[in-house]
Amino acid sequence: MARAVRPDEVRDAYRRSFASAVEERRLIGAVSFGATFALVRAVTHAIRAGRGPFRNITPGGRHIHHMTFGICGLIGVGWAWLNEFGIGSGGDLASRTTAALYGAGAALTLDEFALWLNLRDDYWTKEGRESVDAAVAFGTILAVAATGHRLAAELARLAHRALKEGSPG
Repeated sequence: MARAVRPDEVRDAYRRSFASAVEERRLIGAVSFGATFALVRAVTHAIRAGRGPFRNITPGGRHIHHMTFGICGLIGVGWAWLNEFGIGSGGDLASRTTAALYGAGAALTLDEFALWLNLRDDYWTKEGRESVDAAVAFGTILAVAATGHRLAAELARLAHRALKEGSPG
């Protein structure tokens, strides 16, 4: 029987997986983009179906689209990166946080791509499909950029070693 992989081994494998903080930011941005896009799609479907605690944000009767939060996030990350905050070489918390915020902001914005392309709220129409297409295209670019990391190989080596150490004889 294989032994369990320890959390410190996974953390060390993660650290060895990136040649630079740039590689780590690419992966974090891509994962954040995909997770945020999936989550926002699920939430908008729940709102439309009237399920769960989610509701549209409508202060004073004005509907605030989620791309507004995405744009604000992208502006904030851009400002941080222009001022060299979160782009350090050490893979620090600021670097990881701004990468995650970038991915989330891009997902929130591109999820409503059809709205800013067609200048009308067509989220649930046939034209609204343009948002999904744009998000898939951009998500693919992020994923391709993130594939330069070595995390999968490191985790495979770790699993192989754990299996080998756990087997008798």
